Amino acid sequence: MPSEKPQYHEILLRLADEGVEVIVVGMVAAVLQGVPTMTFDLDIVHRTTPENVERLLHVLTDLKAVARHDPRNLRPNATHLTGPGHVLLKTRFGDFDCLGTIDGGRGYDELLSASVQVDLKGRVVRMLSLHELLAIKMRAARPKDLAAIPYIQSTIDEIERQS
Repeated sequence: MPSEKPQYHEILLRLADEGVEVIVVGMVAAVLQGVPTMTFDLDIVHRTTPENVERLLHVLTDLKAVARHDPRNLRPNATHLTGPGHVLLKTRFGDFDCLGTIDGGRGYDELLSASVQVDLKGRVVRMLSLHELLAIKMRAARPKDLAAIPYIQSTIDEIERQS
């Protein structure tokens, strides 16, 4: 079902067009802020209010989203998206993870002050700042997070040198 090459910008554009309140929290946030790396999925933390979950579900329907790693191809529903857990999906544009919380239970409202706004084809997309991404990767300390740290740090250093 997913396209051969992930097209995360298509997912982000649809979320922005529908007014879904999300913060991009994974390596797509790093890439969109200039970190020279690649990633295999789009991770977001979404606001879990009923209205926002309804908008998110509308987008997920458009994306033909189904549960990843489940042969039944279950479609997400509001119950899946209102809690703190992770909903791992595959879509027609690539893998997409909708997270209720990250980093020890921090949800949309707790992460908002650590996010920045980035223009994506005329739409505003909110994502974690590089400094916050770096801190979260350091706390997580999984091998894939540790591998990303030098790239994020060097991008931060370069941006600060140019300022």
